[in-house]
Amino acid sequence: MECTPPDRYRVLECYQDGVRAIRALAARVEDWAAPTPCDEWQVIDLAGHLRCVAENYLEYLHDSPDSRLAKLFAQDAATAVLIRQQARQNAAELAVLPAEHGLSRIMAFTVAAGAYADLMPDRWDRTHLIYRGTKYTVGDHAGAACVEWHLHAWDLARALGEDYRPEDPGLLVSAWHWGVPHLPLGSGDPWESVLRSSGRSPLWPEEAAGTARRRVHRS
Repeated sequence: MECTPPDRYRVLECYQDGVRAIRALAARVEDWAAPTPCDEWQVIDLAGHLRCVAENYLEYLHDSPDSRLAKLFAQDAATAVLIRQQARQNAAELAVLPAEHGLSRIMAFTVAAGAYADLMPDRWDRTHLIYRGTKYTVGDHAGAACVEWHLHAWDLARALGEDYRPEDPGLLVSAWHWGVPHLPLGSGDPWESVLRSSGRSPLWPEEAAGTARRRVHRS
């Protein structure tokens, strides 16, 4: 698997592919209360999360290298601590979003994600954050955004009863190493390794249902 920073043009194209996939899938959603592979989130919650993340990324870019995210990673905290703090932030931001239609949340996501894409190229080599002594650039974090968008495109597809696989899963493997340095990446098929390393089951919802049945049987 690649461990070198991915090519800028491949990253930018992959980023736009992820945004387009999310928009196309969201346009076909009929039940915004449908479950998703993200624990306890309905599709409407996923749309809200996408809006929050895109707006946060734009904020982090403007504030780099002194953003809230950079200050969090500068603590050199354990991976579990980083995961908990980011999960708390996600939950808090989702809780205060205004009540709005899912498509309105996707539109806000699209606007923020587009603004981020417009600004990235001119700031590509700027320091985004420093984690355990290693500098990660705006370009590195663009890879994290690619991973985020394609994972959530998969979430939307599964909520619709479909499957999704990005056109360039190998790039996402490389992007993971440089954009998500605090989380290990497994081996095997590139896309399945990204799914599993993010805590997802490629067989959702079948595998999740089987796990639930086993837990009930044991209790």
